[in-house]
Amino acid sequence: MNTDPIADYLTRIRNGVLAKHKIVEIPASNVKKAITKILFEKGYILNYKFEEDDKQGVIKIALKYHPVTKMPALTKLERVSRPGLRKFAAADDLPRVMNGLGIVIVSTSQGIMSDKEARKLHIGGEIMCYIS
Repeated sequence: MNTDPIADYLTRIRNGVLAKHKIVEIPASNVKKAITKILFEKGYILNYKFEEDDKQGVIKIALKYHPVTKMPALTKLERVSRPGLRKFAAADDLPRVMNGLGIVIVSTSQGIMSDKEARKLHIGGEIMCYIS
């Protein structure tokens, strides 16, 4: 049994990028689906598909690489808040990744969103992970 499904999600994507896979399959949950949608909207992944099966479902993520240099779009995925040590921040104290070039995924009372959206709505929450 996995005690931190978000860390498992990030690790599966990180391992897929390091192995230069085109598609990564991950067990689905509502939090993982929300993070996947954010990654797609911000241009870190090529595409995604949610498939239902008799259990919890599967998320298929098509990883994005540069067409000429074959460098991955995702270079760093770091879990911040974990089950043993939660990290929270107010809207004014949300961290910046790579001076604004990366994103912070935040779990707020309004749902899971990027740091830029949370600052615009002026709400804080749990800092889930850094993406760049």
